[in-house]
Amino acid sequence: MDSIDRHIMSCLTLDARSSFREIGEVVGLSAPAVKRRVDRLRADGVITGFTARIDPGSMGRHLQAFVAVTYTGNTSPDRIRRILEPVTEVVAAYTVSGDADVLVHLRAADMAEFERALERLRSADGVARTESRLVLSTLLDRPVPPA
Repeated sequence: MDSIDRHIMSCLTLDARSSFREIGEVVGLSAPAVKRRVDRLRADGVITGFTARIDPGSMGRHLQAFVAVTYTGNTSPDRIRRILEPVTEVVAAYTVSGDADVLVHLRAADMAEFERALERLRSADGVARTESRLVLSTLLDRPVPPA
């Protein structure tokens, strides 16, 4: 991967609907050359998909929280993923260093829905402790820029 590939990915990160011609004008390549590079980046697994960024509030998900979950014993990441997948309010989960084992990102319509989701997390076998943080405001939310 070279600097042109990174520049192409930056363009796609800002607007995945950009045409190869538009990207080519920015990076100094022809549309077919940009397409070849994008195809290669997809084949190599660097670009994993194209998606729309949607305001969660417009979908009724106004409340956002992060929950640190600590499990008893040695619980595998695969088992944790199986526990979390059915909880539709969970939008992301990460294994983390520190006291907690997992940091769970939730979005809910309101406090009642959040509380129900939190109870489902707490009731899973092996959960020793949860610690929740409600998001008051978003200061920065941007796509990951290529390095």
